[in-house]
Amino acid sequence: MDQRFDVTERFADGAQYIAGRLRQGGSEGTHQVVDPATGEQVFGYRLAGAADVDAAVAAAEAAFPEWAGATPGERSDAMHRFAAVLTERADDLAYAESLQCGKPIKLSTEFDVPGSIDNVSFFAGAARQLEGKAAAEYSGDHTSYIRREPIGVIGSIAPWNYPLQMAAWKVLPAIAAGNTIVLKPAELTPLTSLMFAQAATEAGLPDGVINVVSGTGPEAGEWLVSHPAVAMTSFTGSTAVGKRVAELATSTVKRIHLELGGKAPFVVFDDADLEAAAHGAVAGALINSGQDCTAATRAYVQRPLYDAFVAAVAELMASVRLGDPFDPHTDLGPLVSHAQRDRVAGFVDRARGYATVVTGGEIPGGDLAKGAYYRPTLITGAPQDSEIVQSEIFGPVLAVVPFDSDDEGIALANDTPYGLAASAWSRDVYRTGRASRELRAGCVWINDHIPIISEMPHGGVRASGFGRDMSAYSFEEYTQVKHVMFDNTAVVRKDWHRTVFGDRQT
Repeated sequence: MDQRFDVTERFADGAQYIAGRLRQGGSEGTHQVVDPATGEQVFGYRLAGAADVDAAVAAAEAAFPEWAGATPGERSDAMHRFAAVLTERADDLAYAESLQCGKPIKLSTEFDVPGSIDNVSFFAGAARQLEGKAAAEYSGDHTSYIRREPIGVIGSIAPWNYPLQMAAWKVLPAIAAGNTIVLKPAELTPLTSLMFAQAATEAGLPDGVINVVSGTGPEAGEWLVSHPAVAMTSFTGSTAVGKRVAELATSTVKRIHLELGGKAPFVVFDDADLEAAAHGAVAGALINSGQDCTAATRAYVQRPLYDAFVAAVAELMASVRLGDPFDPHTDLGPLVSHAQRDRVAGFVDRARGYATVVTGGEIPGGDLAKGAYYRPTLITGAPQDSEIVQSEIFGPVLAVVPFDSDDEGIALANDTPYGLAASAWSRDVYRTGRASRELRAGCVWINDHIPIISEMPHGGVRASGFGRDMSAYSFEEYTQVKHVMFDNTAVVRKDWHRTVFGDRQT
């Protein structure tokens, strides 16, 4: 295995990053970061407790006046330096991400790390584009204009599937808009969030602008969400936990941004390019071992293409190379933990009672047995209302369902509680146009599935949450709009005053 640095030595001072310094957690509990490819423990740390959250929030509060008062250009310059430091640390970031998550190094190197750095560069520019409605005399007697102002201290919770990218998605729009932040990464995967915050300090961002508390949801997470000095909560994770976050946040009337679960449909019409659709389905279903809330999990294929699509996908899945995440030829790494692997296996095992496992559906043996590996799995014959079609599995599993009419295909695609992402495959511009309008999702891809870019928003509808990450639209989440109105008349007694006291002047 590629040993770029010793994790224990790197984080010897602790896994909490508060006011620009690493420190030990104050909770009585500890946690072990485990390499899911081997099952070996690679780093142990003291978890954050309520006192650590208090300290991090206090650091963010102390840093807020200076950071919010900086000019957009000053914030932009600092973030450009931040991108440069991350670029210098790219190899270390990729190593740490693959170590804690089990991602193939080619995914960390070519997707997670460069995508996160690109996010920093984008928001460095976007920091100078905080615009409101142009000044005008809407009442006739007054000039009105809009100010976009930072909200305050943001308390964000990120998931374990994309620790570095989710840290970036939470932190960057918040600080670009002038807020300060306390981020709680998943306790399974804190390493790259800590490295991200350290890089910000190296780049010259003031201490306390970015703070990280590594702890459990029930202890550190719930107190962060409930904290009276936190002005906004942003959460990415499951819909069930998102409901709990919303309950806690409303107790102090916080602004809430929720990016929750997904069950993305992959709709293949009968005039689609079969080869392109099959390749897109395998890539879209297996990215990050299927641990992606926008992963293709339900393929609806119009009946004339159904058999050929199933055969093509099965053949491609059988060719996918499982192995050591640090082998550059590995296509699919382990799931994030043995518990997650067993959860996925449970879904597939239960599906055997009502559906057909065409390929995969097993835990590999041999050298891979000690890791949290699961073979790419293709399932057919599952009813629309079955668990395997309706529930978020978060693993390398694709269910394929046939449909007849276009109306039926779109109706089936919309028939889950979720609405995060979807794709439609067809050579007919009118079919794809209809699909783009009628598929209920925050993102609809046409003849592709998964690509994301910094300039465009990411987020869902319905049970997939609300609000947007990335893009200039994310400033809607992280700024508050203030209307400023100037009287232009210098008249002492306004005509409207008579509606409160006195008579009209003649």
